[in-house]
Amino acid sequence: MTQPRVIFAGTPEFARVALEQLHAAGFTIALVLTQPDRPAGRGLKLQPSPVKQFAMEHNIAVAQPRSLRLDGKYPDDARAAKEAIEAAHADAMVVAAYGLILPQWVLDAPRMGCLNIHASLLPRWRGAAPIHRAIEAGDAETGVTIMQMDAGLDTGDMLMARSIPITQDDTTGTLHDKLAVLGGRMIVEALEAAACGGLTHTPQPAQGAIYANKIDKAEAAIDWSQTADAIARRVRAFNPAPGATAQLNGEAIKVWSADALPAKGAVSAAQPGTVIDVGDHGIGVACVGGSSLVITQVQRAGGKRLPARDFVRGFSVEPGMHFV
Repeated sequence: MTQPRVIFAGTPEFARVALEQLHAAGFTIALVLTQPDRPAGRGLKLQPSPVKQFAMEHNIAVAQPRSLRLDGKYPDDARAAKEAIEAAHADAMVVAAYGLILPQWVLDAPRMGCLNIHASLLPRWRGAAPIHRAIEAGDAETGVTIMQMDAGLDTGDMLMARSIPITQDDTTGTLHDKLAVLGGRMIVEALEAAACGGLTHTPQPAQGAIYANKIDKAEAAIDWSQTADAIARRVRAFNPAPGATAQLNGEAIKVWSADALPAKGAVSAAQPGTVIDVGDHGIGVACVGGSSLVITQVQRAGGKRLPARDFVRGFSVEPGMHFV
């Protein structure tokens, strides 16, 4: 069996993990496509993406077009990318969190087309933020789908899918790391199976399709009119970014971890957002329906993440105060 010759298109850490596993499995990676370098850090110096860093360390050719649309805003970038893609003579393109829309000419370029590593069990959570939205919604499981890309938004045929549970402690950060490793293993298996004709194309069902809209920073503000369960899920979903936020004594506070407690009669009379107790366990806050939220890790602007019990030693928090 001859392994397919691959072009890889991806940008963040999730994609770098897959690229690393393809490289370790011995695939010839003829070309890497990744987003242009972006300013980052205190000095806002241009920084290469994790995918570009890996490619440079392993002497893999890199292209960073601003667009792949030949009739778009950056036609010179697209034409240069087209030449590089054609010169790569690839059998397949693997796409993972690339960040650019692939026009039809790209989808048609490799003999085996473009295979996408998507971090959900399609058709649930198509779109930009499937990990965040699965946690926020309280899903019991998620997974990775290897998909044959078409012109739609995550609508192509499914080639392989595997699930993992979402635990009560999972954040977007921890779940991201699990899914990145799973996706890397699966794309290796998928390409090896494709080389011998062993992949089955399964159209996505129309039922159950839902979109994972991109996270808006405005969503980070905790809505105290929600239940404690819903707030706790959002805290986990927005960790590590953008971070759930609340205002206390006029100061912005980031809430990094919190636990929901069941309804109690004494809590039900308190206005949602009211601090009801403070102790080594954390900061208890009343929520709707008599439930309460115990905040266990917080951060002041410009400060470090701290356990709530340490935070309250340097920041006055007393029962009766209100988060907004």
